[in-house]
Amino acid sequence: MNGNDQRTAAACPCPAARDTLDTPVHVVELDLAEPGELRSPGGTGPAAPDGRVLALVRLHGHPLGLVEATGADPADPGGTYRTLVAAAHRELGPTPARPRTVPSQLTSATSGGPSSRVGGPRTPAGPPPRVSVVIATHDRPEPLRQCLDSLLRIDSPQYEVLVVDNAPAGDDAHALIRERYAGRVRYLREPVAGLARAHNLGLAAARGELIAFTDDDTLVDRYWLAALTDAFDRDSRTGCVTGLILPAELATPAQAALHRQGGYDKGFSERRHAIDLPSADPLFPFTAGRFGSGANMAFRTGLLRALGGFDPATGAGTPAHGGDDLLAFFRIVNSGLVLDYRPDAIIWHRHRRADEALPAQLYGYGAGLGAYLAAAVTADPRLLPALLRRLPGGLRQALGQARHRTTVAGEHSTRLTLLELSGMLYGPLGYLRAQHQAERRRIADERIARDPVPAGARRPGPRTG
Repeated sequence: MNGNDQRTAAACPCPAARDTLDTPVHVVELDLAEPGELRSPGGTGPAAPDGRVLALVRLHGHPLGLVEATGADPADPGGTYRTLVAAAHRELGPTPARPRTVPSQLTSATSGGPSSRVGGPRTPAGPPPRVSVVIATHDRPEPLRQCLDSLLRIDSPQYEVLVVDNAPAGDDAHALIRERYAGRVRYLREPVAGLARAHNLGLAAARGELIAFTDDDTLVDRYWLAALTDAFDRDSRTGCVTGLILPAELATPAQAALHRQGGYDKGFSERRHAIDLPSADPLFPFTAGRFGSGANMAFRTGLLRALGGFDPATGAGTPAHGGDDLLAFFRIVNSGLVLDYRPDAIIWHRHRRADEALPAQLYGYGAGLGAYLAAAVTADPRLLPALLRRLPGGLRQALGQARHRTTVAGEHSTRLTLLELSGMLYGPLGYLRAQHQAERRRIADERIARDPVPAGARRPGPRTG
Protein backbone atom coordinates (compact mmCIF):
# COMPACT_ATOMS: atom_id res chain seq x y z
CA MET A 1 0.00 0.00 0.00
CA ASN A 2 1.61 3.21 -1.10
CA GLY A 3 -0.66 5.90 0.27
CA ASN A 4 -1.46 7.38 -3.11
CA ASP A 5 -4.56 9.54 -3.48
CA GLN A 6 -6.84 6.65 -4.26
CA ARG A 7 -10.56 6.23 -3.79
CA THR A 8 -12.01 2.87 -4.77
CA ALA A 9 -15.30 1.78 -6.23
CA ALA A 10 -17.41 -0.69 -4.28
CA ALA A 11 -15.37 -3.73 -3.40
CA CYS A 12 -18.24 -6.13 -3.87
CA PRO A 13 -18.75 -6.95 -7.56
CA CYS A 14 -22.49 -7.42 -7.05
CA PRO A 15 -23.93 -4.57 -4.94
CA ALA A 16 -27.53 -4.88 -3.89
CA ALA A 17 -29.95 -3.81 -6.57
CA ARG A 18 -31.53 -1.27 -4.25
CA ASP A 19 -28.21 0.57 -3.82
CA THR A 20 -27.83 3.93 -5.55
CA LEU A 21 -25.38 6.79 -5.28
CA ASP A 22 -27.59 8.14 -2.48
CA THR A 23 -27.80 4.90 -0.45
CA PRO A 24 -26.53 5.58 3.10
CA VAL A 25 -22.91 4.58 3.63
CA HIS A 26 -21.46 3.62 7.01
CA VAL A 27 -18.09 5.30 7.60
CA VAL A 28 -15.52 3.36 9.62
CA GLU A 29 -11.77 3.04 10.02
CA LEU A 30 -9.54 0.02 10.31
CA ASP A 31 -5.86 -0.45 11.04
CA LEU A 32 -4.16 -3.38 9.36
CA ALA A 33 -1.94 -3.68 12.44
CA GLU A 34 -5.04 -4.32 14.60
CA PRO A 35 -6.71 -7.34 12.94
CA GLY A 36 -10.46 -7.76 13.14
CA GLU A 37 -11.26 -4.33 14.55
CA LEU A 38 -13.48 -1.71 12.91
CA ARG A 39 -13.86 1.64 14.65
CA SER A 40 -16.24 4.55 14.30
CA PRO A 41 -14.72 7.92 13.30
CA GLY A 42 -13.27 10.07 16.02
CA GLY A 43 -12.67 7.32 18.56
CA THR A 44 -16.35 7.00 19.42
CA GLY A 45 -16.13 3.22 19.83
CA PRO A 46 -16.24 -0.03 17.85
CA ALA A 47 -18.33 -0.25 14.69
CA ALA A 48 -20.50 -3.09 13.39
CA PRO A 49 -21.76 -1.76 10.05
CA ASP A 50 -23.96 -3.44 7.50
CA GLY A 51 -24.87 -2.45 3.95
CA ARG A 52 -22.47 -0.12 2.16
CA VAL A 53 -19.31 0.75 4.07
CA LEU A 54 -16.59 3.32 3.41
CA ALA A 55 -13.42 2.62 5.37
CA LEU A 56 -10.29 4.60 6.04
CA VAL A 57 -7.47 2.05 5.89
CA ARG A 58 -4.49 2.69 8.17
CA LEU A 59 -1.26 0.93 9.08
CA HIS A 60 0.10 1.70 12.55
CA GLY A 61 -2.03 4.83 12.47
CA HIS A 62 -0.76 6.06 9.10
CA PRO A 63 -3.66 6.57 6.63
CA LEU A 64 -3.27 4.67 3.36
CA GLY A 65 -6.52 5.33 1.49
CA LEU A 66 -10.26 4.75 1.29
CA VAL A 67 -12.00 1.55 0.24
CA GLU A 68 -15.66 0.69 -0.06
CA ALA A 69 -17.45 -2.62 0.37
CA THR A 70 -21.03 -3.76 0.01
CA GLY A 71 -23.03 -6.79 1.07
CA ALA A 72 -21.32 -8.39 4.07
CA ASP A 73 -23.29 -11.20 5.73
CA PRO A 74 -24.82 -9.91 9.03
CA ALA A 75 -24.43 -13.43 10.46
CA ASP A 76 -20.64 -13.15 10.01
CA PRO A 77 -19.39 -10.24 12.16
CA GLY A 78 -15.88 -10.48 10.72
CA GLY A 79 -17.05 -10.61 7.11
CA THR A 80 -17.09 -6.85 6.62
CA TYR A 81 -13.58 -6.52 8.01
CA ARG A 82 -12.23 -9.27 5.75
CA THR A 83 -13.95 -7.79 2.70
CA LEU A 84 -12.49 -4.36 3.41
CA VAL A 85 -8.99 -5.74 3.99
CA ALA A 86 -9.18 -7.66 0.72
CA ALA A 87 -10.26 -4.48 -1.05
CA ALA A 88 -7.40 -2.57 0.57
CA HIS A 89 -4.78 -5.03 -0.69
CA ARG A 90 -6.37 -5.12 -4.12
CA GLU A 91 -7.01 -1.41 -4.59
CA LEU A 92 -4.30 0.38 -2.60
CA GLY A 93 -1.27 -1.68 -3.57
CA PRO A 94 1.37 -3.63 -1.63
CA THR A 95 1.83 -3.03 2.09
CA PRO A 96 4.99 -1.00 2.82
CA ALA A 97 7.70 -3.11 4.45
CA ARG A 98 8.64 -0.39 6.95
CA PRO A 99 5.60 1.80 7.49
CA ARG A 100 6.15 5.28 8.80
CA THR A 101 4.38 5.50 12.14
CA VAL A 102 2.50 8.50 13.47
CA PRO A 103 4.50 10.35 16.15
CA SER A 104 3.39 9.49 19.67
CA GLN A 105 4.05 12.97 21.01
CA LEU A 106 0.93 14.39 22.65
CA THR A 107 -0.92 11.06 22.38
CA SER A 108 -0.26 8.74 25.26
CA ALA A 109 -3.21 6.63 24.11
CA THR A 110 -1.63 5.70 20.78
CA SER A 111 -0.44 2.24 21.76
CA GLY A 112 -3.72 1.16 23.28
CA GLY A 113 -6.16 2.89 20.98
CA PRO A 114 -8.29 5.89 21.90
CA SER A 115 -8.99 6.46 25.55
CA SER A 116 -12.52 5.74 26.70
CA ARG A 117 -12.24 8.42 29.36
CA VAL A 118 -13.24 11.96 28.51
CA GLY A 119 -10.09 13.45 30.00
CA GLY A 120 -8.07 16.24 28.56
CA PRO A 121 -5.97 19.28 29.15
CA ARG A 122 -6.19 21.63 32.06
CA THR A 123 -4.82 25.14 32.25
CA PRO A 124 -2.86 25.40 35.50
CA ALA A 125 -0.28 28.06 36.20
CA GLY A 126 3.12 27.26 34.80
CA PRO A 127 4.72 26.93 31.36
CA PRO A 128 2.42 27.72 28.43
CA PRO A 129 0.91 24.82 26.49
CA ARG A 130 2.55 23.70 23.27
CA VAL A 131 -0.69 23.99 21.26
CA SER A 132 -3.82 26.09 21.62
CA VAL A 133 -6.84 24.52 19.92
CA VAL A 134 -9.57 27.00 18.91
CA ILE A 135 -13.10 25.87 18.09
CA ALA A 136 -15.58 28.47 16.85
CA THR A 137 -19.24 27.62 17.43
CA HIS A 138 -22.64 29.13 16.72
CA ASP A 139 -25.79 27.69 18.35
CA ARG A 140 -24.83 24.01 17.93
CA PRO A 141 -24.30 22.67 21.46
CA GLU A 142 -24.72 18.96 20.63
CA PRO A 143 -22.18 18.84 17.76
CA LEU A 144 -19.90 20.96 19.93
CA ARG A 145 -20.16 18.42 22.75
CA GLN A 146 -19.23 15.57 20.40
CA CYS A 147 -16.31 17.57 19.01
CA LEU A 148 -14.98 18.40 22.47
CA ASP A 149 -15.33 14.82 23.68
CA SER A 150 -13.26 13.57 20.73
CA LEU A 151 -10.64 16.28 21.26
CA LEU A 152 -10.32 15.71 24.99
CA ARG A 153 -9.62 12.00 24.44
CA ILE A 154 -6.14 13.11 23.38
CA ASP A 155 -4.71 12.66 26.86
CA SER A 156 -1.85 15.14 27.19
CA PRO A 157 -1.13 18.22 29.29
CA GLN A 158 0.53 20.00 26.38
CA TYR A 159 -2.49 21.60 24.79
CA GLU A 160 -5.32 23.89 25.78
CA VAL A 161 -8.81 24.17 24.30
CA LEU A 162 -10.63 27.44 23.64
CA VAL A 163 -14.24 27.64 22.44
CA VAL A 164 -15.30 30.91 20.84
CA ASP A 165 -19.06 31.41 20.88
CA ASN A 166 -19.81 33.53 17.81
CA ALA A 167 -22.92 35.76 17.98
CA PRO A 168 -24.93 33.20 19.97
CA ALA A 169 -28.72 33.43 20.25
CA GLY A 170 -28.60 32.01 23.77
CA ASP A 171 -26.34 30.65 26.50
CA ASP A 172 -26.31 26.97 25.47
CA ALA A 173 -22.61 26.71 24.60
CA HIS A 174 -21.53 28.56 27.73
CA ALA A 175 -23.76 26.35 29.89
CA LEU A 176 -22.35 23.21 28.24
CA ILE A 177 -18.77 24.19 28.97
CA ARG A 178 -19.54 25.39 32.50
CA GLU A 179 -21.37 22.19 33.42
CA ARG A 180 -19.38 19.52 31.52
CA TYR A 181 -15.89 20.92 30.86
CA ALA A 182 -15.17 23.27 33.76
CA GLY A 183 -11.42 23.71 34.15
CA ARG A 184 -10.67 21.92 30.87
CA VAL A 185 -12.07 24.30 28.23
CA ARG A 186 -11.83 28.09 28.11
CA TYR A 187 -14.94 29.92 26.94
CA LEU A 188 -14.84 33.17 24.93
CA ARG A 189 -17.71 35.09 23.40
CA GLU A 190 -17.46 37.13 20.19
CA PRO A 191 -20.73 39.09 19.87
CA VAL A 192 -20.24 40.14 16.24
CA ALA A 193 -21.02 37.46 13.63
CA GLY A 194 -18.11 36.27 11.51
CA LEU A 195 -15.84 33.24 11.64
CA ALA A 196 -12.71 35.36 11.12
CA ARG A 197 -13.66 37.51 14.12
CA ALA A 198 -14.16 34.40 16.23
CA HIS A 199 -10.79 33.01 15.17
CA ASN A 200 -9.09 36.34 15.88
CA LEU A 201 -10.49 36.39 19.41
CA GLY A 202 -9.14 32.88 19.94
CA LEU A 203 -5.79 33.94 18.49
CA ALA A 204 -5.58 36.90 20.88
CA ALA A 205 -6.29 34.67 23.91
CA ALA A 206 -4.12 31.69 22.90
CA ARG A 207 -1.20 30.76 25.15
CA GLY A 208 0.35 28.11 22.92
CA GLU A 209 3.42 28.28 20.72
CA LEU A 210 1.25 26.74 17.98
CA ILE A 211 -2.43 27.36 17.31
CA ALA A 212 -4.78 24.86 15.64
CA PHE A 213 -8.32 25.45 14.42
CA THR A 214 -11.25 23.15 13.78
CA ASP A 215 -15.04 23.55 13.62
CA ASP A 216 -17.80 22.51 15.99
CA ASP A 217 -19.20 19.98 13.49
CA THR A 218 -16.06 17.82 13.45
CA LEU A 219 -14.60 14.86 15.29
CA VAL A 220 -10.88 14.93 16.07
CA ASP A 221 -8.67 11.96 15.27
CA ARG A 222 -6.47 10.70 18.11
CA TYR A 223 -3.26 11.42 16.15
CA TRP A 224 -4.29 14.90 14.99
CA LEU A 225 -2.14 17.07 17.25
CA ALA A 226 0.82 14.71 17.08
CA ALA A 227 0.90 14.91 13.28
CA LEU A 228 0.52 18.70 13.26
CA THR A 229 3.29 19.33 15.76
CA ASP A 230 5.59 16.83 14.06
CA ALA A 231 5.29 18.79 10.81
CA PHE A 232 6.31 22.03 12.53
CA ASP A 233 9.21 20.30 14.26
CA ARG A 234 10.58 18.95 10.98
CA ASP A 235 11.24 22.35 9.39
CA SER A 236 11.54 25.81 10.94
CA ARG A 237 10.33 27.29 7.62
CA THR A 238 6.92 25.66 8.05
CA GLY A 239 4.44 28.39 8.95
CA CYS A 240 1.19 26.49 8.46
CA VAL A 241 0.09 22.86 8.47
CA THR A 242 -3.18 21.51 7.11
CA GLY A 243 -4.52 17.97 7.18
CA LEU A 244 -6.89 15.41 5.76
CA ILE A 245 -10.64 15.99 6.22
CA LEU A 246 -12.90 12.96 5.82
CA PRO A 247 -16.67 12.55 6.18
CA ALA A 248 -17.78 11.43 9.64
CA GLU A 249 -21.01 10.13 8.12
CA LEU A 250 -22.66 9.67 4.73
CA ALA A 251 -26.23 9.11 5.86
CA THR A 252 -28.16 11.47 3.56
CA PRO A 253 -28.19 12.27 -0.18
CA ALA A 254 -26.81 15.76 0.55
CA GLN A 255 -23.82 14.33 2.41
CA ALA A 256 -23.19 11.79 -0.35
CA ALA A 257 -23.40 14.49 -3.02
CA LEU A 258 -20.84 16.67 -1.27
CA HIS A 259 -18.53 13.67 -0.89
CA ARG A 260 -18.83 12.88 -4.62
CA GLN A 261 -18.19 16.54 -5.40
CA GLY A 262 -14.82 16.24 -3.71
CA GLY A 263 -15.78 17.39 -0.22
CA TYR A 264 -12.73 18.59 1.67
CA ASP A 265 -10.51 15.67 0.70
CA LYS A 266 -6.98 16.68 -0.36
CA GLY A 267 -5.65 13.12 -0.65
CA PHE A 268 -3.27 10.79 1.15
CA SER A 269 0.11 12.09 -0.03
CA GLU A 270 2.16 14.61 1.89
CA ARG A 271 2.72 17.87 0.02
CA ARG A 272 4.76 20.99 0.66
CA HIS A 273 3.72 24.29 -0.85
CA ALA A 274 6.20 27.15 -1.19
CA ILE A 275 7.12 29.83 -3.70
CA ASP A 276 10.51 28.22 -4.31
CA LEU A 277 9.12 24.69 -4.79
CA PRO A 278 7.85 23.38 -8.16
CA SER A 279 4.09 23.16 -8.67
CA ALA A 280 2.04 21.66 -11.49
CA ASP A 281 -0.93 23.87 -10.59
CA PRO A 282 -1.40 26.55 -13.28
CA LEU A 283 -2.89 28.97 -10.72
CA PHE A 284 -0.27 28.50 -8.01
CA PRO A 285 0.02 30.19 -5.55
CA PHE A 286 -3.49 31.59 -5.93
CA THR A 287 -5.28 28.25 -5.64
CA ALA A 288 -5.12 28.28 -1.86
CA GLY A 289 -8.13 25.97 -1.74
CA ARG A 290 -5.79 23.15 -2.75
CA PHE A 291 -3.65 23.81 0.31
CA GLY A 292 -6.28 22.77 2.83
CA SER A 293 -9.36 23.95 4.68
CA GLY A 294 -10.14 25.98 7.77
CA ALA A 295 -11.66 22.99 9.55
CA ASN A 296 -8.14 21.53 9.86
CA MET A 297 -5.34 24.10 10.00
CA ALA A 298 -2.56 25.10 12.36
CA PHE A 299 -0.05 27.97 12.47
CA ARG A 300 2.87 29.23 14.48
CA THR A 301 0.99 31.56 16.82
CA GLY A 302 3.46 34.44 16.72
CA LEU A 303 3.64 34.29 12.92
CA LEU A 304 -0.14 34.38 12.50
CA ARG A 305 -0.32 37.37 14.82
CA ALA A 306 2.46 39.12 12.89
CA LEU A 307 0.49 38.59 9.65
CA GLY A 308 -2.51 40.31 11.21
CA GLY A 309 -4.60 37.22 11.92
CA PHE A 310 -7.68 36.66 9.77
CA ASP A 311 -9.31 39.34 7.64
CA PRO A 312 -12.68 40.12 9.34
CA ALA A 313 -14.18 41.03 5.95
CA THR A 314 -13.91 37.37 4.96
CA GLY A 315 -15.29 34.19 6.47
CA ALA A 316 -18.61 32.53 7.18
CA GLY A 317 -21.12 34.86 8.79
CA THR A 318 -20.19 37.78 6.51
CA PRO A 319 -21.41 38.74 3.02
CA ALA A 320 -18.19 37.16 1.71
CA HIS A 321 -19.37 33.71 2.94
CA GLY A 322 -15.80 32.45 3.39
CA GLY A 323 -12.19 32.87 2.27
CA ASP A 324 -10.62 33.71 5.65
CA ASP A 325 -8.68 30.44 5.74
CA LEU A 326 -7.62 30.68 2.09
CA LEU A 327 -6.29 34.20 2.55
CA ALA A 328 -4.24 33.07 5.56
CA PHE A 329 -2.81 30.16 3.55
CA PHE A 330 -1.92 32.47 0.68
CA ARG A 331 -0.19 34.94 2.99
CA ILE A 332 1.94 32.16 4.44
CA VAL A 333 3.09 30.89 1.05
CA ASN A 334 3.44 34.31 -0.55
CA SER A 335 5.65 35.46 2.32
CA GLY A 336 8.22 32.79 1.42
CA LEU A 337 7.31 30.24 4.10
CA VAL A 338 6.22 26.63 3.69
CA LEU A 339 2.70 25.27 4.04
CA ASP A 340 2.70 21.53 4.78
CA TYR A 341 -0.22 19.24 4.00
CA ARG A 342 -0.13 16.20 6.31
CA PRO A 343 -2.68 13.41 5.72
CA ASP A 344 -1.77 11.97 9.15
CA ALA A 345 -3.51 14.97 10.75
CA ILE A 346 -7.10 13.81 10.32
CA ILE A 347 -10.36 15.59 11.07
CA TRP A 348 -13.72 13.87 10.55
CA HIS A 349 -16.32 16.36 9.30
CA ARG A 350 -20.09 16.06 9.66
CA HIS A 351 -21.37 17.32 6.32
CA ARG A 352 -24.72 19.09 6.41
CA ARG A 353 -27.56 16.61 6.25
CA ALA A 354 -30.39 18.61 4.66
CA ASP A 355 -30.77 18.65 0.87
CA GLU A 356 -31.50 22.37 0.86
CA ALA A 357 -28.20 23.09 2.68
CA LEU A 358 -25.98 21.68 -0.07
CA PRO A 359 -26.53 24.36 -2.78
CA ALA A 360 -25.94 27.14 -0.26
CA GLN A 361 -22.83 25.37 1.01
CA LEU A 362 -21.27 24.99 -2.44
CA TYR A 363 -22.25 28.52 -3.42
CA GLY A 364 -20.55 29.67 -0.23
CA TYR A 365 -17.37 27.76 -1.11
CA GLY A 366 -17.23 29.51 -4.47
CA ALA A 367 -17.98 32.90 -2.94
CA GLY A 368 -15.24 32.40 -0.36
CA LEU A 369 -12.71 31.66 -3.10
CA GLY A 370 -13.72 34.78 -5.04
CA ALA A 371 -13.65 36.87 -1.86
CA TYR A 372 -10.18 35.61 -0.93
CA LEU A 373 -8.77 36.53 -4.35
CA ALA A 374 -10.36 39.98 -4.09
CA ALA A 375 -8.91 40.43 -0.61
CA ALA A 376 -5.42 39.37 -1.73
CA VAL A 377 -5.41 41.76 -4.70
CA THR A 378 -6.92 44.59 -2.64
CA ALA A 379 -4.15 44.22 -0.05
CA ASP A 380 -1.45 44.11 -2.74
CA PRO A 381 -2.57 45.34 -6.21
CA ARG A 382 0.80 44.23 -7.64
CA LEU A 383 -0.56 40.67 -7.53
CA LEU A 384 -3.23 41.38 -10.16
CA PRO A 385 -1.06 40.92 -13.31
CA ALA A 386 0.26 37.58 -12.02
CA LEU A 387 -3.29 36.42 -11.26
CA LEU A 388 -4.57 37.43 -14.70
CA ARG A 389 -1.72 35.57 -16.41
CA ARG A 390 -2.62 32.38 -14.58
CA LEU A 391 -6.40 32.52 -15.01
CA PRO A 392 -6.69 30.87 -18.49
CA GLY A 393 -4.77 27.77 -17.41
CA GLY A 394 -6.70 27.63 -14.14
CA LEU A 395 -10.04 27.82 -15.94
CA ARG A 396 -9.05 25.01 -18.32
CA GLN A 397 -8.11 22.83 -15.37
CA ALA A 398 -11.36 23.63 -13.54
CA LEU A 399 -13.45 22.73 -16.60
CA GLY A 400 -11.60 19.44 -16.97
CA GLN A 401 -12.29 18.58 -13.35
CA ALA A 402 -15.95 19.49 -13.78
CA ARG A 403 -16.23 17.16 -16.78
CA HIS A 404 -14.63 14.35 -14.74
CA ARG A 405 -17.09 14.85 -11.88
CA THR A 406 -19.96 14.76 -14.36
CA THR A 407 -18.70 11.42 -15.69
CA VAL A 408 -18.40 9.98 -12.19
CA ALA A 409 -21.41 11.47 -10.44
CA GLY A 410 -23.84 12.53 -13.19
CA GLU A 411 -25.42 15.76 -14.32
CA HIS A 412 -26.38 16.74 -10.76
CA SER A 413 -22.67 17.34 -10.17
CA THR A 414 -22.59 19.74 -13.14
CA ARG A 415 -25.36 21.84 -11.62
CA LEU A 416 -23.53 21.98 -8.32
CA THR A 417 -20.29 22.95 -10.07
CA LEU A 418 -22.06 25.79 -11.90
CA LEU A 419 -23.50 26.96 -8.61
CA GLU A 420 -20.01 27.02 -7.12
CA LEU A 421 -18.72 28.99 -10.10
CA SER A 422 -21.53 31.53 -9.74
CA GLY A 423 -20.46 31.95 -6.12
CA MET A 424 -16.93 32.70 -7.30
CA LEU A 425 -18.26 35.50 -9.49
CA TYR A 426 -20.17 36.97 -6.55
CA GLY A 427 -17.21 36.64 -4.16
CA PRO A 428 -15.45 39.96 -4.94
CA LEU A 429 -18.72 41.85 -4.48
CA GLY A 430 -19.35 39.99 -1.24
CA TYR A 431 -15.91 40.98 -0.01
CA LEU A 432 -16.52 44.65 -0.80
CA ARG A 433 -19.86 44.49 1.04
CA ALA A 434 -18.19 42.86 4.04
CA GLN A 435 -15.43 45.48 4.01
CA HIS A 436 -18.06 48.24 4.02
CA GLN A 437 -19.84 46.62 6.96
CA ALA A 438 -16.57 46.21 8.84
CA GLU A 439 -15.66 49.87 8.28
CA ARG A 440 -19.06 51.05 9.51
CA ARG A 441 -18.67 48.85 12.58
CA ARG A 442 -15.18 50.22 13.24
CA ILE A 443 -16.46 53.80 13.09
CA ALA A 444 -19.35 52.94 15.40
CA ASP A 445 -16.97 51.26 17.87
CA GLU A 446 -14.71 54.31 17.88
CA ARG A 447 -17.72 56.54 18.52
CA ILE A 448 -18.79 54.36 21.45
CA ALA A 449 -15.24 54.41 22.81
CA ARG A 450 -15.20 58.23 22.75
CA ASP A 451 -18.61 58.62 24.43
CA PRO A 452 -18.79 58.31 28.22
CA VAL A 453 -20.71 55.35 29.59
CA PRO A 454 -23.86 56.53 31.43
CA ALA A 455 -23.80 56.09 35.19
CA GLY A 456 -24.92 52.61 36.18
CA ALA A 457 -24.69 51.28 32.61
CA ARG A 458 -22.43 48.45 31.67
CA ARG A 459 -21.07 48.11 28.18
CA PRO A 460 -21.16 44.49 26.93
CA GLY A 461 -17.95 42.87 25.82
CA PRO A 462 -16.28 39.51 25.28
CA ARG A 463 -17.15 37.12 28.06
CA THR A 464 -14.86 34.46 29.39
CA GLY A 465 -15.42 31.47 31.61
